[in-house]
This record gives sequence, structure tokens and C-alpha cells, in this order.
Amino acid sequence: MRLIISVMALTLASPALAASGPFISLGNTNFVVLIAFLLFVGVLLYLKVPSMLGGLLDKRAEGIQSELDEARALREEAQTLLASYERKQKEVREQADRIVTQAKSEAQAAAEEAKEDLKASIKRRLQAAEDQIASAEANAVKEVRDQAIAIAIAAANDVIAKQMTAAAGNKLIDAAIAEVDAKLH
Repeated sequence: MRLIISVMALTLASPALAASGPFISLGNTNFVVLIAFLLFVGVLLYLKVPSMLGGLLDKRAEGIQSELDEARALREEAQTLLASYERKQKEVREQADRIVTQAKSEAQAAAEEAKEDLKASIKRRLQAAEDQIASAEANAVKEVRDQAIAIAIAAANDVIAKQMTAAAGNKLIDAAIAEVDAKLH
């Protein structure tokens, strides 16, 4: 039925009506071309060329669809990787910020500790200097005392030597021996 309708549509729409002479005769070239075309289309339909072309087009469409699906999957994987790398980059940046903050606080604490150590060192040195001054002062006082005692003994020795006679010296020696003898027994 479709074949008849298509043949009629082709004959009415074709320039075959413009040819001279009767249309349906083998002498009319337009009619011969029409018959050859219809035979060609019939052979194509008999050999199922349109279904083969449709199958090839379907295969091509399936291939394109699979490529699109693969491209979509690759795109999603790339987006996942990008998000992962961005997340890792953010974590690394935050970790670096924490390290810098911690280093600053440690440096500040070290500076405070160094100040305290310096104050303690200065205090120790001042105390050591004060101790040395006190020791030097005590040594000076001791030396002055020792010198004063030596001078006093020498002066007393001179005074006693000038005032003492031999008899008085013998008397003092005997008294000292008696005192020592009394203390020993």
C-alpha cells in the first residue's frame, strides 16, 4: 500500500508530466528512469538496506552514548579528585597556619624565658659581686685587725722590755711555771 502511494506521489510530483508523448511507454526516458528508480528502491528494500543502515546508525548511537557515559564518569571522577585535592590543600594550609602560630608562640615563650634567665643571671652576678665585695671588706678588716694586733704586741713588747728588769722577769717566769704546774696536776 505504501509502495503504491509513494509511486503515485513520485509520478505526480515529478517532472515526468512535462515530457512529450505518452508517459507510460518505454520510449519516454522519464518513464524508464522512474522504473529504474523504483527497481533500485525495491532492490534496496529487498536486501533490507534501510534496516542495515538503521542498525549501523544504532550501533554508532550506542558507541556515542557509551563514549558520553564514559566521559561523564571521567568528569565525575575528575571533579571528585579536584574536590579531594582542594580539601587536602585546605588541610595543608590550615596545618601550616597552625605550625606558624605554634612557632610564634614558642618563640615568644622562648624570648620570655630568655628574659627571665637574663634577669636571674644578672641577679646572680650582682649577688656574686656583692659577696666578693663583702669578702674583700672582711679580709681588709681582718688584715687591719691583724696589723693592729701586731703593732699592739710590738708596742707592748717594747714597753715591757723597757720597764722590765731581770729580777722582775725571773719572777714572772717562775710564776708562769708554777701556774702551768698547778694546772697540769
